[in-house]
Amino acid sequence: MIRALIFDFDGLILDTETPLIDAYAEVHRRHGVAFDRGTLLRSVGHADFAFDPWHGFSPHADRAALEHECRAHKRELIARLPILPGVVALLDGARSSGLKTGVASNSEHWWVDSHLQRLGLWEKFDFVACREDAPSPKPEPDLYRLALNQLGGLRGPEAIAFEDSHTGSLAAKRANMWAVVAPNESTAHHDFAHADLRVGSLAEIELAALMLRFGR
Repeated sequence: MIRALIFDFDGLILDTETPLIDAYAEVHRRHGVAFDRGTLLRSVGHADFAFDPWHGFSPHADRAALEHECRAHKRELIARLPILPGVVALLDGARSSGLKTGVASNSEHWWVDSHLQRLGLWEKFDFVACREDAPSPKPEPDLYRLALNQLGGLRGPEAIAFEDSHTGSLAAKRANMWAVVAPNESTAHHDFAHADLRVGSLAEIELAALMLRFGR
């Protein structure tokens, strides 16, 4: 029986990944430097992927100033973003069905918590697990195992994880959970062969049908 829904944050609840790439692109444009969007896209969701976003600039460029400019533009973009489709409906459906809800994110609490509060979603979650709460980030299963434990000592098959990346969905499967993936522009190229279900958007999901599918 399904007892909980656990959500990733970046790229799933709020598309914070595309604005980061767009911000890097804008800074490159302002300075007249070519931008390698494809390589940066491939780095999204991969904690072990090393990529220098400023490699096209002069070795003498002020990287701290470039990062500051990028962060400022990213903040402007993210402030205008809506919650991604289907998120609120799933959370409200979970509440009315008596399911626990949680977040398991590779980002830090200051980032995730502040956005959840700003978006009016904080009260919809029973537990939020972030990078600093577990020994290892995704793709290791530590964050998901922590969330399962905090949501009532659940077994993996009693929860569904919603993810947008290869790294996150692999972490969910390593925690023996059901993994539903809804990739965004930044992660559509990822390998999701291990996932249990792939959808174009969380808005496509009927909670009752999902629980029937995985709760047998």
